[in-house]
Amino acid sequence: MNRALTLHDVIVVGAALVCGAAGGVLLRLALRWLGERARATRWSGDDIIVDTLRTLAPWASMAAGVAAAAAALPLTPTVGHDVDQTLVAALIMVTTATAARVVADLVRSLALSRSGVAGTATIFVNITRIAVLAMGVLILLETLGVSIAPLLTALGVGGLAVALALQDTLANLFAGVHILASKTVQPGHYIRLSSGEEGYVVDINWRNTAVRQLSDNLVIIPNAKLGNTIMTNFHQPEQQMSVMVQAKVGYGSDLDHVERVTVEVAGKVMSGVEGGVVDHEASVRFHTFGESGIDFSVFLRALEFSDQYLIKHEFMKELHRRFRAEGIEIPLPTRTLVLPDQDRVPLPGRPAI
Repeated sequence: MNRALTLHDVIVVGAALVCGAAGGVLLRLALRWLGERARATRWSGDDIIVDTLRTLAPWASMAAGVAAAAAALPLTPTVGHDVDQTLVAALIMVTTATAARVVADLVRSLALSRSGVAGTATIFVNITRIAVLAMGVLILLETLGVSIAPLLTALGVGGLAVALALQDTLANLFAGVHILASKTVQPGHYIRLSSGEEGYVVDINWRNTAVRQLSDNLVIIPNAKLGNTIMTNFHQPEQQMSVMVQAKVGYGSDLDHVERVTVEVAGKVMSGVEGGVVDHEASVRFHTFGESGIDFSVFLRALEFSDQYLIKHEFMKELHRRFRAEGIEIPLPTRTLVLPDQDRVPLPGRPAI
């Protein structure tokens, strides 16, 4: 200190600290109240603004109180400069952390709104968070007087060595970015690989893609493998899908009657079963004269891949009930055997009579 500390200095310092702390508490309470009002509006931008201010404003108020207290103390220029630098560094760190969280939430919300599902794409969220944090660290170093030019040069040279050592990891990273950017696969889509794995895409992160099977097991697929394999996406180009059910009637059946009854049953199932497309007009197509009857296909429609199982279940129950009520035969597999006449055709090893 450049002079002795007086009672007046202590009072001013205490008042500044108390005012800074009280201002932080009041600002946080006011912003909490404002946040409740912002959540009631339809625009999501005000929620983001209030959430950002709720973190930054109290810290800025307390930093202002500490700065005022430091200015009231008889500090030497060197100590005063160090205190100011410390406060600025603390504010930069808080601002960077808040910006990383807010931007990551924006990216996550954008990814969810584009895909329309309750899934996540953490690869974009993590990349965005790392980028914002890196920019904040560079700004902090520049503010503290540390030259970042040599650091950037060293990072460039070191990045080349790291890229050579982590070829597989970077291949998975860029494959994941390409998959999401091209919208080939999005979280929530149901996919089937040429190797047989299938399920709902749960998450695409920087290294692999998690696929949840209908049995609730997770299949972890490296992004590079997913990008190079032959894949069927049951949510592209649209989420609805056709459901084909095979059936058979006897040769003595009236096919016009069979078609009419089947269409009625299909319409009832489409409108009464969850997952069915209500306005879809089912079609019946006879296609094969089989060994025991006439085969035909019924084409229904489901809103989503997993809905087809319940639709088939209810359709087969209702169709079986209606066929029995209408007297339409559902034939059993039969085969006619013609046995040789033993009086005329000799058996192997025995002479004819």
